Amino acid sequence: QVQLVESGGGLVQAGGSLRLSCAASGRTFSRYAMGWFRQAPGKEREFVVVISWSGRITLYADSVKGRFTISRDNDKNTVYLQMNSLKPEDTGVYYCAAAPQERVGVTPTALHEYDYWGQGTQVTVSS
Repeated sequence: QVQLVESGGGLVQAGGSLRLSCAASGRTFSRYAMGWFRQAPGKEREFVVVISWSGRITLYADSVKGRFTISRDNDKNTVYLQMNSLKPEDTGVYYCAAAPQERVGVTPTALHEYDYWGQGTQVTVSS
């Protein structure tokens, strides 16, 4: 069982930065690939980025490549999302999620591959 709690969201102007954190409970955190998803109003939840259990492999959505950086600290059971050069279209609720890497591989991108989800944190980027 893994419980996830996101933090770090807020209101920022276009071009600004935010750093999201996702704290996980449970002793098996390092067995999970960790992903970030987001959901804008009226839209479906979409994949943003994923990091393998070791932290050595990452995969980004094209829309955030070069602007967002994911990292993880398995000693602290925490995954981070550094978001730079934010755009209004980055606005949405950001969710972290955990996927058992043994079952779905190192970089799952589909919602159904993830077993555990956080409650989400709101990110609003003003123009």
